[in-house]
Amino acid sequence: MTDILPIVKAVLATTATRWLSMTETLPADLLNRPPAEGEWSATECLVHLLDVERYVFPTRVQALLAGQAISAFDPDTQGTKNSASSPAELAREFASLRQTSLALLERVTPNDFSRSAEHSELGTITLGQLLHEWAAHDLNHTIQAEQAIMQPFIQGCGPWRVYFRDHEA
Repeated sequence: MTDILPIVKAVLATTATRWLSMTETLPADLLNRPPAEGEWSATECLVHLLDVERYVFPTRVQALLAGQAISAFDPDTQGTKNSASSPAELAREFASLRQTSLALLERVTPNDFSRSAEHSELGTITLGQLLHEWAAHDLNHTIQAEQAIMQPFIQGCGPWRVYFRDHEA
């Protein structure tokens, strides 16, 4: 992919739409159900995406544009543990923050992709690499959430369950 910026923006724009749709149509108990002991539920995936939208990706883009160092983010110690908000409220907040992030990305040009900064754990990173990681991160946690939602359906599909072995938690 040579012109990655419009593709990254498209992925980032679809994430909020997917979450709004899921949280407005699916019951909260399904969204809050972990796929297995110790695994994140769909809602926990959304809380994590909200955390990184607040504290990580836009902040890192701004730091890279300014040539400033970047600190690591540990979701286990720095992330939100519990939220009193409903999944739909979380998705609406995420969508609002995402619009702000997409506006920030309007300032980024392909010439900025080579801008670099020191990441406290990973060493030198570039803005181009961060954009790739942001899109992959969004997709990863949305897929993780959908896999969590999928579990009760896999368990109840009888003889078809063998077709879902790769997706069972």
